[in-house]
Amino acid sequence: MRERAEVILKAPAAEDSAQLRLSFSGKMQETTTWRRTVRVLLVEDDPILGNGVEAGLRQAGFVVDWVRDGRSAQLALETTPYELVVLDLGLPRVSGMELLRWLRARGEDLPVLILTARDTVPDRIGGLEAGADDYLIKPFDLGELVARVRALHRRAHGRSVDAIRYRDLVVVPDSLSVTRGAETIGLSRRECSLLIHLLEHQGTAISRARLEENLYGWNEEVESNAVEVHIHNLRRKLGADLIRTIRGVGYLVPREAA
Repeated sequence: MRERAEVILKAPAAEDSAQLRLSFSGKMQETTTWRRTVRVLLVEDDPILGNGVEAGLRQAGFVVDWVRDGRSAQLALETTPYELVVLDLGLPRVSGMELLRWLRARGEDLPVLILTARDTVPDRIGGLEAGADDYLIKPFDLGELVARVRALHRRAHGRSVDAIRYRDLVVVPDSLSVTRGAETIGLSRRECSLLIHLLEHQGTAISRARLEENLYGWNEEVESNAVEVHIHNLRRKLGADLIRTIRGVGYLVPREAA
């Protein structure tokens, strides 16, 4: 699809249902395979809206796990490491607001973006005071959602711009580009995503299981030695001393001296 198009999905009338406008472009489709892997939990009970948001976020390069009620979201958050939550408020079993309060009471500080048709000022204030990081009113443009998700992720890692500098490397997560001086270093999408994850947690050993969870969604098959292969390739391309193996624990990138 070369020309820009708009898809409008209309959900059945309900407390938290609204039109969702998804905007796509040919350019976006051509570049999404090179986006970094960020694992997002989508919590939305409306099947039409959920399908649209899930498809849009996946098109933008995110790994998305979609659950349809608050209790399932709690179970997912207890067992899977996410980098961001996209949360609807009108959920069955456990409401979105209850889920948000539960998450913050556990000491979890991962970013939460609320999607809702509740557009009054008291509703927005209530969501933000309960611990939400951003608030997007339906209907919304998918491009704005993606931009907000990326901005929240950058801020969560202490960056105002989407670039990571480590020693002589410059990594741009949004485009998955890695340079050393004037040289561009070719990495696969998952190699670059693994590198970014390690760089964002410098000085901390991360287990193979945790790295797999960051790189692959629920429905993706993972080869038993996939992480080891990616680590081997990164060492070959970037230097053997960049990533250390901590036996019995996992892998780490040493913290760069201040």
